[in-house]
Parts: sequence; C-alpha cells; structure tokens
Amino acid sequence: MRTPYRSLAFASAVLSLIAAFAAVGSTIPLFNLYRAEEGFTNGGISLTVVAYSAATLTTLLVTGRLSTHLGRRPVAITSLALLIAGCVLLLKVHHIGVLIGGRFLMGLGAGLASSSLTAYVVDAAPPRPAWLASVASSQTVMFGLAVGATTSGALVQYGPWPRELIYLVVISLLLLSVLLIAISPETVTPIPGARRSLRPSVGVPSRVRALLPVAAAVLLATWATGAFYQAFVPALVAEDLRTGNALVLGLVFAAYMGPSALGAPLSGRFSPATAQRIGMIAFLTGWIGLLAAITTHTLPLFIAASIVAGAAQGVAISAATRGLLTGSAPADRAPIFSTIYLLSYSSATLPSLISARLSTVYSPPHIAFGYGVLALLCALFTITAAGRSRAGR
Repeated sequence: MRTPYRSLAFASAVLSLIAAFAAVGSTIPLFNLYRAEEGFTNGGISLTVVAYSAATLTTLLVTGRLSTHLGRRPVAITSLALLIAGCVLLLKVHHIGVLIGGRFLMGLGAGLASSSLTAYVVDAAPPRPAWLASVASSQTVMFGLAVGATTSGALVQYGPWPRELIYLVVISLLLLSVLLIAISPETVTPIPGARRSLRPSVGVPSRVRALLPVAAAVLLATWATGAFYQAFVPALVAEDLRTGNALVLGLVFAAYMGPSALGAPLSGRFSPATAQRIGMIAFLTGWIGLLAAITTHTLPLFIAASIVAGAAQGVAISAATRGLLTGSAPADRAPIFSTIYLLSYSSATLPSLISARLSTVYSPPHIAFGYGVLALLCALFTITAAGRSRAGR
C-alpha cells in the first residue's frame, strides 16, 4: 500500500475507533439522571453493563475472524451502523429495558469494531515507531471512552436536551466515520471461508500462547475496574463523594480511561513482561488510593488515584497486546484481537454479574473493596508469573 493511502487508512481507522467507543462512553454520565428521573437501581444499571459486555462477547466469538474473509472496511462499517442504531434507541429512555436494549446494540457494534477496526489500525500503522501499532490498537478504545464520557458529562450538565444531545453528537461522528472508512483503502485481500469463520473459535498463534495467562490477569483487573466505573462510580460520586454534577462524573470516568493512552507509550521502553509488572504494581497503587478516597469521602484523591490507575493500565494492557502481536501476520491479527477482547469483556462481564447480585445487599463502597481485592490478586499473579514464559518457546 502506498504511503499516502496507508496514512489515510490509519487515520480513518483510529478516528473511527475513537468515535465507536466515544458512543459507548457517552451513556455513563446519564446513569445518575436515569436513576433520579426513571427510578433505575444500581442493580439495573449494572445489568446494562452485563448486556453490553455479553453482546460484545457473543459478537467477538462468532464474527471475530470475519474481517479477514470479507475485508476490514465492510465489517467496520457494519459495526458503526450498529452503534448508530444503539444511539437512536437511547434517544428515548423511559424504561430499563430500553436502556438495556440500546447498550446491547452498542455491544454488538463494539464487538465488531474490536476485531475489525483494531486489526485495520495495525494493518495500516506505519512501521516506525515499532510500538505505535500496539498502542494505537489497544489504547484508542480507552481514549474514545474518555472522550465520550467527558463530552457527555458537559452536555448533560450545561447543554440543552440533556438526555438527547450527546447521542445526536455521537451519531454525527459515527456517520462521519462511515464516510472516512468508505473512502479509505482496504488493507487485506478477502479470502474464502466467511461462513466457516462464523463457527465460534478462540485462539492465538502457538508461539505466543504461553503469554496468555499473564495477559488474562492484566485484562481481568483492568477491564473489571472499567466495568466498576461504569456501573458503580456514578452512585459513588453522587452519594459517597457528594457531588451530582454530570461533568464531574464524566471527568472521573475520563480520569481512569484517558491516562491509559498516556501510559501506553511508556511500555515500549521495556520488555512486555517488565512493562506488565510495572503497570500492575502502579495499578494496585492506584486502587489503594481509590479505596482511601472512598473511605475518607475525598473527591480530589479519588480523581488522582483514578489517573494513576488509568496510566498504569495503559502500560500493562499495551505490553500484553504487544507480546501477543509478536511476529503476527495480517491473517493472525483479527483472531488475536478477538481473543484479547473476549478476555477483556469476559473480565468485565463476570464481576459485573456478581456485583449486580451483591448490590442488593452491599453498598457501592463494599463492592469497591471487592474489586480492590481482585486487583491485588491479579497484580500478585502478574508480578510472579510475567517473564517465566517467552513467545516462541
């Protein structure tokens, strides 16, 4: 692919991935509004996270390899169309079922985007710097979530039509993304076997299979925490940190997701194993700060600890992704990313299911402590096991 066309494909894929996950993040600051005006419970909100994650998991499991057979562009455009449909449904939320349905459609779109757009990013990324492909593919998602949550918080708090405007903005961005992908070049030659590729299949090349347990621990801790921020941090901010400002809520969520993109390039200075250890130690430090902030009802400390945990997850996730992409061919990339995101969304879904049940008995601060224990266990496993296995053995 000639350089100008490659640059167009890379820019279009990155911007579209940001728009896709900005759509996903846009709902977060509205959760407290839905609680106040529609009477939704913490358990109900947690189930919307489960619906989103379950839809994403299903899509990744069934269609994770589809873009290798049909091409990155048509699958990416389909993912954006599903996200648009989810936003349209969420324009009128007066029942928890509508919110769950909208998030389910978003999950379908995010699942397709997670395999097709991330693979498109890696295909079109320039060869230098070497870390750019893994950082752009793994951290653009986090950056998009942060942009969506912050923009939504500002519009909910200070704009007109607080329940609709953010979705109209996101729909416009998604339509622009469809146009950008449509005029960008394809990066793979479609191959036969699209129907066979729909058979559920999970796996990575054998040369990096030994790296999966540590990568899974990193993804479990970080993505479970991301689900915690979606489901329970809105209530924590309102009740325990004592502010009902939607922009503050968006900034708190962004304080965790946004720094991930800043921490990711740091991982390129170390081997994947070392970077995962460093990232998870810092991530655990962030969680200690979060629990201290919740205990003392200190919002500035909560935001500072979120920034530390967010930057740390960027280091750890990018390193895990870089390790699994070692020596990958274009045909390997969509399945690798499908595996990464299957682990990621499983890590978000299972703790969310458990915490949704526990939320009828325990308060959000108690649930936060449980997530902190999970972070501790995953950090200890990563520190102990990272580096014992090497790609290619």
